[in-house]
Amino acid sequence: MLKKLDPLLHSELRLAIMSLLVSLEKTEFTYLKEQTEATAGNLSVQITKLENAGYIMVEKGFKGKIPQTSCSITKKGRQAFEQYVNDLKEYLKL
Repeated sequence: MLKKLDPLLHSELRLAIMSLLVSLEKTEFTYLKEQTEATAGNLSVQITKLENAGYIMVEKGFKGKIPQTSCSITKKGRQAFEQYVNDLKEYLKL
């Protein structure tokens, strides 16, 4: 029987965010926005969903006088991502 895919990661934009963070560990909001080509509003909503699930951590601060938001993947997020990828591999074996 096939495992149910994590619905939080099954969203295209959330999967893209997690894919970037798996390889980068930590990055700025602006980089995620550029790479995903998402609007700031949509990206912000999806980041909040991932943060609420404990998959990423969001840090807000300033670089000089400019506000800066950075995101990093958590241990729970890395495990969820790896499980999602493994589950997809099982689907492909059929």
